[in-house]
Formats: sequence, structure tokens, C-alpha cells
Amino acid sequence: MKEFIDVLNYTILELPLYKFILAFGVFFLFLFMRKIFTLTIVKSTRVLVGRTKTTLDDKILEAFVKPLDFLFVVIGLHIASIFLSIDKTIIVFTKSLLILTLFWFLFNLVKAFEEDILKLFSKKVTHEIGLFLVKALKVFVVSLGIVAFLQNLGINVSAFIASLGLGGLAFALAAKDTAANLFGGFAILTDNIFKIGDWVKIGSVEGIVEDIGMRTTKIRAFDKRLIVMPNATIANSAVDNFSRRDRRRIKMRIELTYSTSPEEMKKILQELREMLFNHQKIHNDPLFVYFDEFENSGLSLFFYLFTTTAVWEEYLQIREDINLKIMEILKKYNSDFAFPSTSIYFENQLKLSK
Repeated sequence: MKEFIDVLNYTILELPLYKFILAFGVFFLFLFMRKIFTLTIVKSTRVLVGRTKTTLDDKILEAFVKPLDFLFVVIGLHIASIFLSIDKTIIVFTKSLLILTLFWFLFNLVKAFEEDILKLFSKKVTHEIGLFLVKALKVFVVSLGIVAFLQNLGINVSAFIASLGLGGLAFALAAKDTAANLFGGFAILTDNIFKIGDWVKIGSVEGIVEDIGMRTTKIRAFDKRLIVMPNATIANSAVDNFSRRDRRRIKMRIELTYSTSPEEMKKILQELREMLFNHQKIHNDPLFVYFDEFENSGLSLFFYLFTTTAVWEEYLQIREDINLKIMEILKKYNSDFAFPSTSIYFENQLKLSK
């Protein structure tokens, strides 16, 4: 027994061996409790909350599981460090880990209820502003957690931030583009210029909006290229939002041959107007069909009207239907389309003799 006690009192790094045994024993005990917690308590709790009608308890549980799982490790390290009489800095560090665990739980809560927050904001503001606020809330929680972590370590965060004032001007100049993009993103969201899924054209860039971030906006071009535009550029540019319109314009000219008589022209114009006016996919106002020009090759008819849809494929189907009906009307009155041609007339006929 005396020899066993002597072994336990054997010093390593100026600490008796029994303290190392106790420290490791406590740490592995908490690892074992962590395993028991995962296999029993968490599993049974999931079964219980799964029987409830609401998903609120499910989301809170999922946000709570991983931080609590890590909490066993932190507490084990903290108690082990106390047994080992380690320098207070290590104990302070483990306390800081406890603070980080708390903010990890808060971050998971924000992530778990992200969809609910978006639904809440979408009732009063746009979906994109809701996304912006969720991202800002996540950044706020992470930033607050880091500040609390450093503050617990004894680092005077306030003094550190104040010391940055000396280089504040240089930092502001370096970050002016970033700040401009942030304000540009806020302007895009608050002014509701466009939303995710809209078809837009900004300068030479045209495509579908895939994401609106705090600094940049991602646009997928029709050839599947991903274009990333700074929000400041968008805020200072003219934006064509094709998705916001409820119609598309048809503006065209057709030319009839000069052999078309005035009576035939009147009947053709009348039938064309009736066909378009009664078309279910064409707006009646404005709707213009006029014979207005004598061109070099034919009699020019001017069409100016709008479809009832802005969808590209449906628009093409409507145009095809109108073009076919125009052809049928012209065929009905024995008229035809003119094509570019040149006529040469000889005023005097030359007589050739042998």
C-alpha cells in the first residue's frame, strides 16, 4: 500500500501522478456522459418532440444538441484543468469556450428559424430584405460571440477598437468601395428594384438574378455564365426589369406587292384589324394597323400592338399564330408579300437589221 501511495505521489512536471489520473478520469467520464447523452436522452427527446404537432420544439432541440454535445468536452477540460492546478489562463480559456458554446447555440437558433423569420418579414417587406436581415443577424451573433470571447480572456476590446481610430481614415479610404457596395445592396433591397428570379438587363449584362448579397449580386446569363456585379455599380446604373412587365410589344412592318388594288387593301386592313382586335392574347389598347408608306418594293403596312403575356415562349407562340393568320388573309384576297426587286424600263426599242 505504501509503495502504491508512493507511486501516486510521484511528481511529473511538479504535480503528483494522482492528479493526472483524476484529471484524465474526470475528462473521460464526461466523454462517457456525452456518449450516453447522445444515445439516450437526445434520442428519446427526439421521439417525444416528434409526436407534437408543432415544429418549434424540433428546431430548438436540433439547435441545442451539438452545442450541448460540445459542452460536455468543455466542462470536462475545465474540471480536469482545476485538478491539475494548471495556470489560471487555461481555466479562463475554458470559460471562454463556454461563452462560445452559448453563442453557437444562439447562431443555431437563428439558422433553425431562418425560414420562419423570412416568412415573418416577407409579410411586410420583400423576401430579399428578409434574407439581408437574417444574414445581418448571423453576423451580429458571431461578432458578439467573438467580442465576448476576447473580453473574457482579458483583452480590452473597447481599447483595441479605439486604438484603430489612428488608422481609421486610411481604413475608411481602403474600404470605401466595400461601404459603397453595402449601401448599394441596401438600396436595391429597400427600393425593390428586382428580386431573385427576375429577368434583368443592367448595362451590357442580361440574365436571371440568382442571389442578392450585401456586397454583390449574382446574375446567371442565358448562356449559363455566372456574372457577379458590385451592388454600387447596379445602384448607379439604369436597370431594365423585364419580369415586372405584364406584356410584350410587337412592332413590325410587312410589304404587299404593288399589284394590290385599293379595294383589296381596304378589305385586308379591315380583316387584319378585326383579327387582332378579337385575338384573346392581344391587348386592344394600343393596337395600330395602318398602311402608311410607299416603299421601293411594295406597299408598307405598320403593326404596333402588345401581347397579354411577358413570357418569352408564349410571346413567340402568339407571334407565330398572328403571322400565319396574316398569311391566310393575304392569300384570301389574292395579295402577296413584296420582296426587294428592281425593274428596268427601256424607253426606246432598238431595231436590229442585217
